[in-house]
Amino acid sequence: MSHPAPVASSPPAPEGPVEGRRAPLPGWALPVTALVVALLVAVPALARSGAAAPLALGDAGPLVRWGLPLAGVVHDLAASFTVGLLLVGAFLTREGRTSRRRETAAQTAFLSSVVWLLSAMVVLYLTLGELAGIPPSSPGYLGELVRNAWSLELLRLYLGVVLLVVPVVAMTAYARTRAALAWTFALALLALVPLAFTGHSAGAVGHETTVTALNLHLVGLTVWVGGLLAIGALLPVLGSALPDVVRRFSTVATWCYVAVAVSGVLFATVTVGSFANLATPYGAVLLLKVVLLALLGVAGWLQRRTVVARGVDSPARFGRLALGEVVLMAAAVALGVVLGRTATPVPEPVDVTPAVDLTGWPLPEPFTWGALFLTWRTDWLFALGALVAVGLYVAAFVRLRRRGDRWPVLRLVLWVLGWAVFAWVTSGGPGVYGRVMFSVHMVSHMALMMAVPILLVPANAITLALRTLPSRRDRTLGPREVLLAVVHSRWASFVVNPVVAGVVFFGSLVVFYWTGMLQWALTTHVGHLFMVVHFTLAGYAFVWSLVGTDPGPRKWPAPLRVIVLLGTLAAHAFFALALMQGVFLLAPEFYKTVAVPWVPDLLADQQLGGTIAWGVGELPTVVLMMMVVWDWYRRDTRDAVRADRQADRDDDAELEAYNARLRALAQRTGGRQ
Repeated sequence: MSHPAPVASSPPAPEGPVEGRRAPLPGWALPVTALVVALLVAVPALARSGAAAPLALGDAGPLVRWGLPLAGVVHDLAASFTVGLLLVGAFLTREGRTSRRRETAAQTAFLSSVVWLLSAMVVLYLTLGELAGIPPSSPGYLGELVRNAWSLELLRLYLGVVLLVVPVVAMTAYARTRAALAWTFALALLALVPLAFTGHSAGAVGHETTVTALNLHLVGLTVWVGGLLAIGALLPVLGSALPDVVRRFSTVATWCYVAVAVSGVLFATVTVGSFANLATPYGAVLLLKVVLLALLGVAGWLQRRTVVARGVDSPARFGRLALGEVVLMAAAVALGVVLGRTATPVPEPVDVTPAVDLTGWPLPEPFTWGALFLTWRTDWLFALGALVAVGLYVAAFVRLRRRGDRWPVLRLVLWVLGWAVFAWVTSGGPGVYGRVMFSVHMVSHMALMMAVPILLVPANAITLALRTLPSRRDRTLGPREVLLAVVHSRWASFVVNPVVAGVVFFGSLVVFYWTGMLQWALTTHVGHLFMVVHFTLAGYAFVWSLVGTDPGPRKWPAPLRVIVLLGTLAAHAFFALALMQGVFLLAPEFYKTVAVPWVPDLLADQQLGGTIAWGVGELPTVVLMMMVVWDWYRRDTRDAVRADRQADRDDDAELEAYNARLRALAQRTGGRQ
């Protein structure tokens, strides 16, 4: 089978910075233009939408009303610029023999991250005034901020941004290699996550959908805007690397455009509600953002057709188009800040039940076992994740087949089935009823930890990706290079060690169910996301450590893997038995408050969950044992065939040498007798 030809446009170059002269200065025309345009758009938009109008009660003054959104504009642009610089420095540009591209990107990212940190602190400082209705000049204002920074949710979220940006500033001060910049890039993206839980995503009903949409929107827009700003700022130092950088960023920008468009639709379905509400101030600002998005799509198409397709033969043409895109992007960022401060036309429900208050959703219809397969409530984060995973696998499968290589159809079927089960567990009946019933929650748990990984691991997605992704020979980090670095890292060797994976598999059950983590997962969106992701990854790592055949850490001998599997099975049975015989209710405050009418005996439902854990866990375990034994047989057969071929080539030299040692041993033994 053939492998993809390496894609490269330049020879390897030294990884580290070149000594002997200082890094050149970047160009600041595009970032400064973006900031000026964003502020010029934000001020009239705030005035026309009423977002900065005085409040009838609890008004904190003009400094808070105007300063908070304008500081938000600076914050968003500084965050975008920082993320974009780290993206270019870590993944898009190569380092030349006499250039300091990565160092210039890192030093510029340090300056922009300082602005990001200061603006985040201003937003945190002014937010207290808006929440409490007091001006920042009030006596004891700072003390009130310190006392309430963790107790008030909105302040806690902005404080989280500040605490995450602080290490970004520290890392950009010293990061110079591609790996260090890549880790800093990941941390900078993580600093955006708390923002998704602010603004209009904080409502009761539809909370999870809006948080998912806002997360996608923030990441997509930040990477998109920041990448273009970074390329414009680094134009003086990119030189011959510019064509590669623009071509690679064009692919990233396409994905970002899709993410922004999809997330915008999801967000609008919750915050607008109906077409009639588009006539409201909120709807008008939203329509302006839609127009800007369409114009950006046209600009991106022109960029790809007139610049990227020609290999960026004219940096001046790229700069002109980039300037036009930056103006539109800056306006979109400003409107996004204004939109977050404009009242939505969809009012919050007056009658909020305990179920809505704790889970974000009303109680479903009375439970029947058939409802597990007939009920559906889309969890957009996991549903979109499953669709993307299946789409990428199918695209790689088709690409491999078109190239003339073979790939088993069974693996494709297993991959699709695995993600179908995952989507059903998170969005179907188990995901709906598992939020309020312990027994159904255990169905979800067992499926995520055992059924889904058993389907996904044999699909060999890592192998398929490595065979289809192009390799880079200019010492930059592409998707293939990142994947190889992950699967061959010391961290991966530790995580997929069978003993470690088994301990995590069983230890997660003990820690999650006999601490406050179950209550946290049932009552918060973050806890629910953590539960699903952790259980799925823990199960995947355990199954992979036993039967995975993708490139990665070396496998243990099959007999040892069987022993680990049997030990983990015994521990899992102990967990199930403890639930079946337990007399203490887990997460009692949650289940008693929700008070599901068709679950009169909460303890009996919990014990039923233990029975499900016992029964449902048996079949996947048997399948997993058969897979280990089959792998054992297959490896032994392959070793035997290899030994036979070697014996044919050297006239069984190994066996002859062994017999000679036995004869020599017999002679020495006979001589002593």
